[in-house]
Amino acid sequence: MAHAYLASLRDEIEVPSNGILSRTVHEDERITLVLFGFDTGQELSEHTSSRAALIEVLDGTADITLDGEVHEAGPGTWLAMPPGMRHAIRATSPLVMSLTLLQ
Repeated sequence: MAHAYLASLRDEIEVPSNGILSRTVHEDERITLVLFGFDTGQELSEHTSSRAALIEVLDGTADITLDGEVHEAGPGTWLAMPPGMRHAIRATSPLVMSLTLLQ
């Protein structure tokens, strides 16, 4: 596998007006890295993933629900989820986050 380098994840995505934007910035046989930009009040309703996942908040704030428990998240917040965990995200300010899906 060749290496991958991004100087600033935050600079790779913009926060859309009244919406959610996602952009896959890296994908190989082991991991997928997706950046998300959420405008204030935008949300991903409760869902699950078949893959283990890592989330890191890069900018802004959100309420992140994991198996029914709500956590306030801001820049630097990091979390790990096993496959199948119920989760949801609601931006409480313009939000940029990374999602890493593991094989």
